[in-house]
Amino acid sequence: MPTLEIKGFKKSFGKTEVLKGVNFSMEEGEVLSVIGSSGSGKTTLLRCINFLERADEGQIFLDGKLLFSGDDKVKLSAAEMRSKQLNFGLVFQDFNLFPQYSVLENVTLAPRLIAREREDYKSNKKAILSEIDENAKAILKSVGLSDKLENYPCELSGGQKQRVSIARALALKPRILFFDEPTSALDPELTGEILKVIRALAKEKITMVIVTHEIDFAESVSDKIIFMADGVVVEEGSPEEVIRHPKCERTRAFLQKLNEN
Repeated sequence: MPTLEIKGFKKSFGKTEVLKGVNFSMEEGEVLSVIGSSGSGKTTLLRCINFLERADEGQIFLDGKLLFSGDDKVKLSAAEMRSKQLNFGLVFQDFNLFPQYSVLENVTLAPRLIAREREDYKSNKKAILSEIDENAKAILKSVGLSDKLENYPCELSGGQKQRVSIARALALKPRILFFDEPTSALDPELTGEILKVIRALAKEKITMVIVTHEIDFAESVSDKIIFMADGVVVEEGSPEEVIRHPKCERTRAFLQKLNEN
């Protein structure tokens, strides 16, 4: 049974069709990279899966259970929406850190807010908050930021900010971690440190979906790659099948255009 299955995703903005029927699935511990030119629908797809946009049609299945259906027009409550969103973690390309909070506070903020909804929060507040802090410190250590706990975003490099973003997403223990162009806002010399972190997560069998233009990286870290064009998946398979296969003409044309730029 697939961990995540997307069926018939469609999304339009006004008269512009962005997603025209996207289908794919992935297994537990798998790393899926999504490649394609600008305007192909990659980011819209991620936003719809993460409930930042609502798909007009289609379904999301998580572990075989229906998580979303475009046929259901009933507006979800804030609590219901949050419950669905917590299955997924999203690392944005522009960090989205809170400038007024330290590194540790950025990572613990959401878990602390969610903890307030626990029935035992008042009676076990000190222990719960201590556990959240220790978990955040362990995650920050795993991404190489143990010495930056008290620093603020303005004191960090772009690569360090992105690592904080990754730690913040992991702190909520998502079933699937999504990346939207995780290196696009970084200088080339900082890209390597983020790719190193993602490779380490892949070794830990963290289930991930990565939208990226880093083709060499996608090829080296991914179990599966899908190539999107014009709002649909036109090629899907292993890196060898999608990137190297001579029949994948649209992918090769895309790669050639990237190299020319």
